[in-house]
Amino acid sequence: MRAYLAILQFMTRIPVPARWTASFDFSRTHEGVIWFPLLGLTVGVMGAAAYALGLWLLDPWLAAACYLLALALVTGAFHLDGLADTCDGLFSARKREQMLEIMKDSRLGTNGALALLLAVLFRLLAVIHLSSEQTPHLWALLVAAPIAGRALMVLLMHHQRYAREQGLGNVFIGKVSDRQCVLTLLLGLLLVTLLGGGRGALAFLLTALFALAYRRFVVSRLGGQTGDTLGAGNELFEVWFLLMLC
Repeated sequence: MRAYLAILQFMTRIPVPARWTASFDFSRTHEGVIWFPLLGLTVGVMGAAAYALGLWLLDPWLAAACYLLALALVTGAFHLDGLADTCDGLFSARKREQMLEIMKDSRLGTNGALALLLAVLFRLLAVIHLSSEQTPHLWALLVAAPIAGRALMVLLMHHQRYAREQGLGNVFIGKVSDRQCVLTLLLGLLLVTLLGGGRGALAFLLTALFALAYRRFVVSRLGGQTGDTLGAGNELFEVWFLLMLC
């Protein structure tokens, strides 16, 4: 449980009393990867609650916006920042070393801005589409999306090398065992299936294929993964999962 609280503290803005994680060895943070699906469940419940409240008080469009806003607030836009940095670097048409330097630059470039815009737009439109179809148990599918996104991040850590010499991503990348990878994926698939049934399970599997393609693309450009590419992966996997539900 301390590992889950440490991951929650590390990857969200949800307040976690310091005493609850004081005895946790952060050099073993990678062992907490099996809690990623439950982290996604926590984030997803908050997002779905915001959607339900928006739907009750406002309309489907604004409810969808409330869902996106809640996800960003709960995570502190942590992964969105990684998406912007990753796209600024990968699509800069530079050499590997220069791409990594661009990704470290805190300034937002054109490619990063476009990636953020498209990620928000496609996620918003996907939620609106599902709402317009009066999709049964839509709230459950909205909870499932962050679960899928975080569970599939393990594919970017397992048997991967870190593209930099040091950084936050080095806590996870290349340190996840076969057992931890399988358990994380199975727990993610189980939770998504319980929430979304066969439709959710199929979307999860299709998103897993997309995740493998994304991993291969990043490795071909950078020679490995970084903390930014992990964050970008989470955002892309969530959006892709929602699109696969449509």
